[in-house]
Amino acid sequence: MTDARAALAKLRVELVSLGVTDAYDVCDDSVLSVWIGLVVTVRDGFYCWQEGVAKRRHLGTDPEGCAIRVARRYVELQADAPPWWDELAKALRGEAAENYP
Repeated sequence: MTDARAALAKLRVELVSLGVTDAYDVCDDSVLSVWIGLVVTVRDGFYCWQEGVAKRRHLGTDPEGCAIRVARRYVELQADAPPWWDELAKALRGEAAENYP
């Protein structure tokens, strides 16, 4: 397991402890997709999370702190989900996975 994968695995554990259970790996475990357009990677010793054009960094040795910041933004984004989200999720993934980003 690479350092980046290990760091993302630690971040995922922290996110789950904060209630963010629907994040999933993309691109051979090198990207963690948290919500529509909200993704986290690990680069140069930092957690780098991006939402659209907004980019943030957090020290790679602090998965708990990064998880708190990402989870806070996740809740904000989920509260203001685009109107097309529910229908798209149902069409692409079916009724059982409607909340999965």
